[in-house]
Amino acid sequence: MVAHGLHTFLEGHPYIRKLWVIKKDQWKRAGRLGKTLGEINNLRKGLGNSNYDVAIDLSGLFRSGLITWFSKAPVKLGFKESGEGSPFFYTHKIHGSMDIHAIDRYLEIARFMGCPTDKIEYPFAPYDPEPDIVKSLPDQYVVMSPSAGKPANRWHAEKFGELASRLDLPVVVIASAAEAHIAREVVDHSKGKAVSIAGQTGLKDLLAVIARARYFFCNDTGPMHMAAALKIPVFAIFGPANPIRTGPYGSVHTVIQKDFPCSPCYAQKPCSRFHFRCMEELSVDEVFEIVRENME
Repeated sequence: MVAHGLHTFLEGHPYIRKLWVIKKDQWKRAGRLGKTLGEINNLRKGLGNSNYDVAIDLSGLFRSGLITWFSKAPVKLGFKESGEGSPFFYTHKIHGSMDIHAIDRYLEIARFMGCPTDKIEYPFAPYDPEPDIVKSLPDQYVVMSPSAGKPANRWHAEKFGELASRLDLPVVVIASAAEAHIAREVVDHSKGKAVSIAGQTGLKDLLAVIARARYFFCNDTGPMHMAAALKIPVFAIFGPANPIRTGPYGSVHTVIQKDFPCSPCYAQKPCSRFHFRCMEELSVDEVFEIVRENME
C-alpha cells in the first residue's frame, strides 16, 4: 500500500506482487467526497478478496488501521502505542518504543514474526544507474536537499546557499517542481557553486543522482533516508524534529542540531509565530565547522 506519487519508486520491485496505490491526499478534499467513498469501497472489496495471511500496519493511523481491517487477513499486526484508535483493528499488538529509531521500531514487528533482524538491507526496485540527468553532472559533487515536509523543519535556503559557497565540491540541489523556488534560492546564494535540478528527476532517477554523490546535505526529509540507505554520508540539519526517531540511520552520518531544553518539540510549540529558535539561530558558521570536522 503506497500513496499516489510515491508509487513509481516501488514499481517493478521483484518482492512486490501487487502494488495498491491510494490517493490519500485527494481523499481530504470535501468536493470529491462521492468519488473518495467509491475508491475506498473498491479498495475494501479488492483487499478483502485477495486472501492475505498477514496484514501489517506501520503507520498507526485510523486510515491505515481501517485498511488493515479491510484486508480480512487472519493476522493483523500493529503497534499497541499507535494513535487514532488504530489498535482496535489489530489481532496482535506489538510494543514498539517511541524512544528508538523508526527502523529499529519496525524491526520489532519483524522479530515478532520470527524474521532475522541481524542484517539490514535496502533492496531497491530496479533503476537506471546512469540516466541522462546523471550524465550531465560533474564527476564529483555533493547533493543538497533544502526542502522538508513541514516548513518548521527547514533551515533557510539562503543559509544552504552560503554553506554551498564554502564547500570544495560542486553542489547539486534537488527538490520537487513545486519547491523549485527553494532550490533557486540556494543557487542564488551559492556564489556559483550550486546548480539546481529541481523537478527534473523522478524518484528512481533521484536514486541515481544521490548514489553518485560524495556527501548529502539536507533537512529532515525523505531523500535523506534514500541517501542513508545508499550509504552516502549525510549531514542532516534538525530543529523541532527528533533525530533519534527519524534521523539518518547508520553510524557514518552526522546530525546537526542546536541544543535547547525545549527540543525536540515536534513543531507543536513555535517560540513565536512561525518561528523556531533551533532553526533560526543555527548559523552557517556552526554548521560549516561541524561539516569540516566530519569531512576530515
